[in-house]
Amino acid sequence: MDVIKPKYVTFDCHGTLIYFAMADAARALYGAKLDEPALRKLIDDFSAYRLDEVMGDWKPYEAIVYNALEQTCRRNGVAFHPEDARWVYEQVPSWGPHADVPAGLAKVAKEIPLVILSNAMDDQIPHNVARLGAPFHAVYTAQQAGAYKPRFKAFEYMLDKLGCGPEDICHVSSSFRYDLMSAHDLGIKHKVWVNRGHEPPNPYYGYVEIRDIGGLPGVFGL
Repeated sequence: MDVIKPKYVTFDCHGTLIYFAMADAARALYGAKLDEPALRKLIDDFSAYRLDEVMGDWKPYEAIVYNALEQTCRRNGVAFHPEDARWVYEQVPSWGPHADVPAGLAKVAKEIPLVILSNAMDDQIPHNVARLGAPFHAVYTAQQAGAYKPRFKAFEYMLDKLGCGPEDICHVSSSFRYDLMSAHDLGIKHKVWVNRGHEPPNPYYGYVEIRDIGGLPGVFGL
């Protein structure tokens, strides 16, 4: 493996660094109402509808969650209550990092500036970032960019703010659909896939695979 020496290491936040507890929230709401196969389908549909929602024009993340949950409930024959969507949205700032994250990030941060590009609101992300245990050079949100990943506009906003090109960064994510496919298409050569088990490998997109953030310092020869 060739050692990568980027100007910045850029990260997806929720799912990659922060434990993304949307499935847990859905279980809390509907686990007593559905058997396991039906609950699993509802969780998968909720994930799919959130992705569909972020593909359009920017809207507040509360609306993303509301619309996705409403459509999921309709598709699965479950009663939808607006207060349930609000409750799910309000959980996001309380989420903390995967156990492997703080030590690995701290080691990289000593040598290379860290940057986050998150599909989050400005008032959500500081609560999550504060739990990561490492200093960040910059944190950019979908709200600031006026677009959610995987839309190119979000990545282009980050590159413009950093004053650099695709060749200057290494983007780290556990998701192809939200991050690494778009990064590939935008010419971001250096990519790291954190295999957290929620998407299958896809070698076409060209990346270094690591099991968790503990493996990230080695990518940079640290």
